Amino acid sequence: MPHVFEYALLRAVPRQERGEFVNVGVLVYCKDLEFLGARVHVDERRVLALDPFLDVEVLRATLEHWGLSCDGVPTAGPVSRTSAGQRFRWLTAPRSTIVQTSPAHTGLTDDPEAELDRLLAALVLPPDH
Repeated sequence: MPHVFEYALLRAVPRQERGEFVNVGVLVYCKDLEFLGARVHVDERRVLALDPFLDVEVLRATLEHWGLSCDGVPTAGPVSRTSAGQRFRWLTAPRSTIVQTSPAHTGLTDDPEAELDRLLAALVLPPDH
């Protein structure tokens, strides 16, 4: 039986004032299965096209921290002590930083881990990948 899941895209926004972004990852949350996960892929060429001075290593470190937050790793800070649902809401809250999220979307799945891979391929990876 399929379960409802929510997902949001992770977007690199090098210069907020320009409103331009590149999708660099996806979050998937499934309450019924107590699942929260992230997959990321940084295409340096695409990100640097928006801002050639962007520190790509800072972007990668930020995305790594988001992954730790998803996993509830204690070093991720106080959010790691909350439920998966609370972490998803915290991660998808509007913010003005280098990494932002799309609005949350919903779907049905039997396998949220497979949804992460499917959404990453469909919405984040370059079409020729």
